[in-house]
Amino acid sequence: MVRLLKDESLVAQWQKFFEEYCKSDIETVALEYPEKRSLYVDYWKIDEADSRLAELLLNQPYKAIFNAEEALKNIDVASENSLKLHFRVVNLPDTSRILIRRIRANHLGKLMAVDGLVKKRTEVRPKLLVGAFQCQKCGAIIRVEQDEDILKEPSECFEDQGGCGRVSSFKLLTSLSEFIDSQKIEIQENPEGLRGGAQPERISVYLEDDLVGEIAPGDRVIVNGILHSMQRRRGTYRLTAFDKTMDAISVESQELAFEEVEVTSEDEKEILRVSKDPDLYKKMKESIAPTIYGMDVEKEALVLQLFGGLAKEMPDGTRIRGDIHTLLVGDPGTAKSQILTYMSKLAPRSVYASGKASSAAGLTAAAVRDEFGEGQWTLEAGALVLADMGIACIDEIDKMDENDRSALHQAMEQQEISVAKAGINATLKSRCALLAAANPKLGRFDEFLPLHEQINMPPALLSRFDLIFSILDKPDRERDTDLATHILLTHKAGEVSENLDRSKKSKYKMKDKEELMKIVQPTFTPEFLRKYVAYAKRNIFPVMTDEALRIIREYYVNFRSSSEEAITFTPRQLEAFVRLAEASARIRLSEEVTADDANRAIHIIDQYLKRVGLDRETGRIDIDIIATGISRSQHDRMRLIMDIIQRLCNESKDGNAARGDIIQEAEIEGLESGKVEEALDRLKRNGQIYEPVHGKYKITEY
Repeated sequence: MVRLLKDESLVAQWQKFFEEYCKSDIETVALEYPEKRSLYVDYWKIDEADSRLAELLLNQPYKAIFNAEEALKNIDVASENSLKLHFRVVNLPDTSRILIRRIRANHLGKLMAVDGLVKKRTEVRPKLLVGAFQCQKCGAIIRVEQDEDILKEPSECFEDQGGCGRVSSFKLLTSLSEFIDSQKIEIQENPEGLRGGAQPERISVYLEDDLVGEIAPGDRVIVNGILHSMQRRRGTYRLTAFDKTMDAISVESQELAFEEVEVTSEDEKEILRVSKDPDLYKKMKESIAPTIYGMDVEKEALVLQLFGGLAKEMPDGTRIRGDIHTLLVGDPGTAKSQILTYMSKLAPRSVYASGKASSAAGLTAAAVRDEFGEGQWTLEAGALVLADMGIACIDEIDKMDENDRSALHQAMEQQEISVAKAGINATLKSRCALLAAANPKLGRFDEFLPLHEQINMPPALLSRFDLIFSILDKPDRERDTDLATHILLTHKAGEVSENLDRSKKSKYKMKDKEELMKIVQPTFTPEFLRKYVAYAKRNIFPVMTDEALRIIREYYVNFRSSSEEAITFTPRQLEAFVRLAEASARIRLSEEVTADDANRAIHIIDQYLKRVGLDRETGRIDIDIIATGISRSQHDRMRLIMDIIQRLCNESKDGNAARGDIIQEAEIEGLESGKVEEALDRLKRNGQIYEPVHGKYKITEY
């Protein structure tokens, strides 16, 4: 903080304001002093009491705050300690709120509010406030206030501090010096405020005393502080170009979801009116990527993912996630990437990343050593942390490195990311929904092969997705005609629009453009939908009715008991039902999860399981196909073949089981020879059996 001369008249003005408007607040802080050392005052309270003081605070903040803190020392409070409080202002006017990329030279020295997310932070370090220097000639202690980053030593042994008055060398005595806690953080622009592939800009912020240590990478904050410049250096040379930095006066945490999405009273009226529309779900679905034809079930699921269920905090400290994770798997050219890109632009607080180009550090968190930390290791938040309370869209998740992909397990279920790198041990929040896309290994999706064999992803990770949709590209004359018509009309609409805007001899009218654009026009504009989602997530917290609870319970129990051999559902799917039903109620802005919401959740999960969880041999749904990669029928067959191999090994002279004998014995047990050969190959691939002699098998002993 810049040290200034005391202005007695200004001190008197502040003292009057504190005694009239803040006496009770000061007394409250005094009771908890020195644990609490700051008085937080709303800007509008100052403006209401004295508009000139408020104006001075914005335009000459160093002067205003210095004298305000001097005035706080004069306030008479019944306390054992003499109070030395910080004066901190919150809730600055909109005129003082500024985007990082809009900061200019004329803003320097002004009190401004910058919002964004914390990208990096350094450790808390002591910073010298008043240095005690010992003269090496006479031994006198000379105190010098430090108001810059570079240590300021006394030029001579000052006589007014009991020194000898001579030019001397000095030694810094840290035990007698005065220090203050200091920390540096880096704020990055919110990703949802960026459009057109703009690179997010950053600003370094300096925190002092009781502001330090409270902020973690990934947190969304509003920093109220004084903008100033810091001179750049190239070696020993000082440059004329300066860096923009900020001294924080106060930090407001954006705890509520989507505070950055502003919903006016007019917007609220429109949202409440739309929520009563009987065709609301249909219109919501039509507003998701209207240029993409069909995909009704997928689009309905994406609408539910946008709104999400309720995160619950249990008394024992357990947290149950409310976010819905969705995976799209399918043939090339089925617009998976287009859907992800659209959702990343539509959803508030969303981040888009490509798995092929992402590392574990880029998705979770990285320990970096750069100029920001002045040579020390600092923690930098990755994509999943930056998407906290939003949606993380990861394209080509199957192309990720296996080691990098393992970082997703904890992020998806516990919604936390534990970092243990370069001596840094930290846990960051990643309370985001995951929307991922993957391509089959063999180019096209094969309905008859289990899911895990087609995607380069382990079953343990697949089972963490609430919904998995296979998007197939099958020839169908009627559907292909509709799809081709939709795509061609979309292109024609774009052509007419460009022709009207750019051609001087256009023969088209505005009416033609409007008519053609109808098929790609979303029912609700992306801006309105963002506001609708933000409003619902802020204000709507539905509770299940007894009827909805009964419907979900009965469906779950009946489905599991319908097949004694196969496990059709696990409790993880039951939780997915609840999340989808809660999201369905949120869309209507309803405080109750009704039977209709429960049935909508059942319909969507039913569609998902029929596509990717169906055992083609038995015709039954078997969740083991997704959870373990092997259906119950395959598991039983492999168990039986292992028993046959063991028996044949015990009976044979050389202790091996011949392939032909195994197939013959299995056929007696009622198994098809083709299935037996497939099972033998799988067992060998998994390392459960081996081939000591060509055509003969033995069970692997562990």
